[in-house]
Amino acid sequence: MNAPLRTVERKTGASTLLVLLPGAYMTAADFATAGFFDAIARRQLALDLVAVDLDLEAISSGAALPALQAQILAPARQQGYSQVWLGGISLGGLLALCHNADTPGSVDGLCLLAPYPGSRLTTNAIARAGGLDVWQASAEELTDPEFRAWQWLQKPPADFPVFVGYGTEDRFAAGMAQIAGCFPQDARCAIPGDHDWPVWQVLWEHFLDSGKLPV
Repeated sequence: MNAPLRTVERKTGASTLLVLLPGAYMTAADFATAGFFDAIARRQLALDLVAVDLDLEAISSGAALPALQAQILAPARQQGYSQVWLGGISLGGLLALCHNADTPGSVDGLCLLAPYPGSRLTTNAIARAGGLDVWQASAEELTDPEFRAWQWLQKPPADFPVFVGYGTEDRFAAGMAQIAGCFPQDARCAIPGDHDWPVWQVLWEHFLDSGKLPV
């Protein structure tokens, strides 16, 4: 994926950068339309935000996340950011988990809003094994980034900051709750609602007010 990634940005010279990945069939501009940038400005947070467009074809081919690392995350370090966070909504949340699992040390924290838990092939295989606590990934499974993300979730670093939020009526709520359960109680936020922007907007507000970001 050699073409430059399209982004929507709010940069103020802050020392912390948060990069957000959209869900399937969303765009970076949707974050602005939904008020994500305005919520930062209202709070006068010292936080720079970059929302990224990721093409579904590039995601399927495996080219999207290396492009994200090369074009946005690695340069952010060179630009002097002391903290670089990665997050996303739905599929974007899963991709953030996948990238973090495959690129240790590339980000300093995760903001996962309604993170898609993966395909049924992935979640059913873990369930058939008896659940995440006892599942042992096979060599074949570890060729799949979804399985590698779940393997990381089995024992995330205790001091790694994470926020996981989702709606309790979300059709993927069971899997999202399982992701959230991998982290301490103060990392989790479940609110009434479905898989839609009104829920994600409220969760974003909760994240910004959670005190997890070093801003």
